[in-house]
Formats: sequence, structure tokens, C-alpha cells
Amino acid sequence: MVDFHKLILFCDEAHFWLNGYVNKQNCRIWSEANPQVYVETPLHPEKLTDLWFQQDGATCHTARATIDLLKDTFGDRLISRFGPVNWPPRSCDLTPLDYFLWDYVKSFVYADKSQTLDHLEDNIRRVIVDIRPQMLEKVIRKLDVQIGLHPSQPWQSYARNHI
Repeated sequence: MVDFHKLILFCDEAHFWLNGYVNKQNCRIWSEANPQVYVETPLHPEKLTDLWFQQDGATCHTARATIDLLKDTFGDRLISRFGPVNWPPRSCDLTPLDYFLWDYVKSFVYADKSQTLDHLEDNIRRVIVDIRPQMLEKVIRKLDVQIGLHPSQPWQSYARNHI
């Protein structure tokens, strides 16, 4: 079970800004690309059938079409609001992006007061690149401990029986 974290695909986003809070509901991006049309390209060979997908319960991530696509792709290996394995939004138990990454990155990015977007982007990249493997190993150990605290979860049963 120690390697169960290698089977989870985490996804998340964070907002960074120069001069105060940006209300993302009022921010619109116009583009020539049509998000309703896309070309499906497999990200991995079909042999990766043990990969799990985990997301928070934000409503923008849980539209019916999105959940249906994720269920078709990951089957019972979907940890999500409205998914086969329900996980509460922003659960610190299984979301290292929430319980570690964003606070850590922002604490260093904002220590250097960026005056331009280019400088802000450079700061973000610098902080991400400077994260050492040893630090990530500590974060993953915390995840392994959290997984062990929930033996009744379907993913825990899967990990116990297949890893």
C-alpha cells in the first residue's frame, strides 16, 4: 500500500495576482479556440488501468458531462463529488496540492513583491522548480498515513488487495 499514491492523478489550480483579489467570476477569456470541440488523444498507454483520478468537489469540475467522461475513463477509480468514491471538497486527507503545495508556493512567491506579470510568473516557476524531492517525499509520507486512517474507503480496499 505504500505506493498507492503513485496511482492517483491529482489536479488543481491556484490563483495568483499582482494588485489584490481577482474575482474569477468576473474574469472572462475570449479565444478563437472552441472548448466544445476537442480531439481525444490518449495521455497514456491503455496498460495503465490502475490509475486513479482525484478531484475536489468544486461545481465547475463536477458538471454531469465531466463526471460521465471521468467515470467512462476511470470507472470505479474516480475519487470525486458525485463519483463512485465520494470525497469531500478540499479534503486535506487526500489532496497534497491543498494541504501543502499552494500555501508553500504562495509563501515564497509573495515574499518577493512582483511588479509585473512576467516577474510574478518567474517567481512561481522558480519556487516550483526549487521544491526538492526530499520535501515531496515527506508530503507523500503524510498522504500514505492519511490513506491508512480510512480502511473502509473503496480505494483503500483496492490498494490493500492490489498493491
